[in-house]
Amino acid sequence: MKNIFNKLAFIFTIGIVSTACHNDLDQTPIDPDVFSELDVYANANQAKSALAKLYAGYALTGQQGPAGNPDLNPNDIDEGFSQFTRTLFNLNELTTDHAVCGWGDPGLPDLHGMYWTASNDFSNAMYNRLGQEVSFCNSFIENAGQLSDEIVQTYIAEARFLRAYAYYNLMDLFGNVPIQTTVATTLPSQNTRLEVFEFVESELLEIQDLLLQSGQNEYGRVDQVAAWALLSRLYLNAEVWTGTPRYNDCITYSNLVMNSSYTIDMNDVNGNGTAYDELFLADNNSNGAQNEFIFAVNFDGIQTQTYGGSTFLVHAAIGGTMVPADYGVDSGWGGLRTTRSLVDKFETGEVDVDGLNSGLSGNLSDWGLVGDATPNGWDGPDVEMYETSTNQFSVYVNLTGGAIKFRFNEDWGVNYGDTGADGTLEPGGDNISVPAGIYLVTMNLDDLTYSLTEIEPSGDMRAMFYTDGQELEIQSIPPFKWGYAVTKFKNIDSNGNPGVGSGQDLRCDTDVPLIRLAEIYLNYAEATLRGGNGDMGIAVNKINELRTRAYGGPSGNITSSDLTLDFVLDERSRELYWELLRRTDLIRYNYFTTNNYLWPFKGNQPNGAAVSAFRNVFPIPSNTLATNPNLQQNTGY
Repeated sequence: MKNIFNKLAFIFTIGIVSTACHNDLDQTPIDPDVFSELDVYANANQAKSALAKLYAGYALTGQQGPAGNPDLNPNDIDEGFSQFTRTLFNLNELTTDHAVCGWGDPGLPDLHGMYWTASNDFSNAMYNRLGQEVSFCNSFIENAGQLSDEIVQTYIAEARFLRAYAYYNLMDLFGNVPIQTTVATTLPSQNTRLEVFEFVESELLEIQDLLLQSGQNEYGRVDQVAAWALLSRLYLNAEVWTGTPRYNDCITYSNLVMNSSYTIDMNDVNGNGTAYDELFLADNNSNGAQNEFIFAVNFDGIQTQTYGGSTFLVHAAIGGTMVPADYGVDSGWGGLRTTRSLVDKFETGEVDVDGLNSGLSGNLSDWGLVGDATPNGWDGPDVEMYETSTNQFSVYVNLTGGAIKFRFNEDWGVNYGDTGADGTLEPGGDNISVPAGIYLVTMNLDDLTYSLTEIEPSGDMRAMFYTDGQELEIQSIPPFKWGYAVTKFKNIDSNGNPGVGSGQDLRCDTDVPLIRLAEIYLNYAEATLRGGNGDMGIAVNKINELRTRAYGGPSGNITSSDLTLDFVLDERSRELYWELLRRTDLIRYNYFTTNNYLWPFKGNQPNGAAVSAFRNVFPIPSNTLATNPNLQQNTGY
């Protein structure tokens, strides 16, 4: 297998790495220990092993982990830097309000500063990585097509999806790129962005019924819903890429996805009030998150070691006073943080005590709370309670750590405490210990019982930031302390245990979702607002499903009057940050390069500045242009 794919990497049909292939490379090995193409495609079982390489093309960087025998030329870029999801993060998140990175590796500061050139290592690596994936897929489709087994047709459909996904990214990132569907050694010609769009569309439409039905494939492999979901994303962006809006089509395919077997994960395994964090933990292949993942890149702490993937997302975000063991790893790389623009999109979750008390029935009474846990201490005045019905009293109160008692008319002549801490009140009883927090305190004089129910903040729990020692405002990008750290991805499971293979920094178990159902909900809502034939009531309900999970209840739910295009964009940011989509979203809203929306250090300015519109696409790599005269550089580079 290694020999086969090293050979394929040399051929590179998209014309990125090589311009020629000599006939003497096309000989059949005679060494019985060498596994050749004849062996790989001998039957359906062997072909399935070759299919695994196509999926691995989005996860790994070579033939051994984490580095040492790369698929791409190591002279062009460090192998770890070239991993697909890591590079896509750099291009689609680091160039936006979602992330900054303090490392000074050549080409990296250019991305957040938005002054990259055609020699940028990271955009070049993405072009090469995607081109290689296309060549692997082409070889598989051509060779597997010679087998007659019915299941092989499903494998080929999966390969065509993986190739379409590669071309989707090439079109989004680079615009006009060659379309190559066969193994060839001739220099390809350049296609327009419209032609690439139509190719991706036609491939997905053709394979939708060739792929296994919803939920019928193995976890980590795509089914027909993946084709529908990518079509939903394709049509949402069609106006940018083709000049023609396709919002009705976006709604059509979003509906197919939403009516499939995939579901929003509401399984709060760790009991922290929301199931959102379970989506990004080491057991997200089995804790319920897998039911939401339509297409994910799988990582295993032992079998798929890499400097990219979730290893990068976990390690690079740890620095300062953060404790790496809390995230299931041995050390942090002290690089990635986020900007205030993302942080400010989340509601803080403060509890409005006065508002809660105003909602209680009844009137203020002469019964109240006294103690060093109350605002006025043991000397009072007491926190007055509401008589909600005869002999029933309640009040919401913010208590510090300490003790309380109940007393009447601020007079120690009539007071109650709890001797034995059994929830029963006794006249003159012991002080009641209480930790700091906001509580609903009740007292029942009929049976002399009481309760203290802590009120958790009802804010958006998708805001997963580390703030100790971190400054919200970024004064300078290199020091880790400037900007909040993001704790979204962790190498611990839902029970708090480290991922498999933990104890070594290159081992992360957390899978990285590329398409999940929540995105399709947001696609549907946006397409409806942009004039598509969706149902506004359904759009609101789908958004509220996501927000109910985020808030741990209905407190964050919205109405149709709240649902605007900018609200949806912000909701995409809250739901999908660091999931490799932000740049594409900002371009669709005409916010990426313009002064319509600024964020810290956009355009390499502390307060943000507009940049030229040509930066809505990345340049074709200089070395590719030098080896293929059929290609033209994108405008502005």
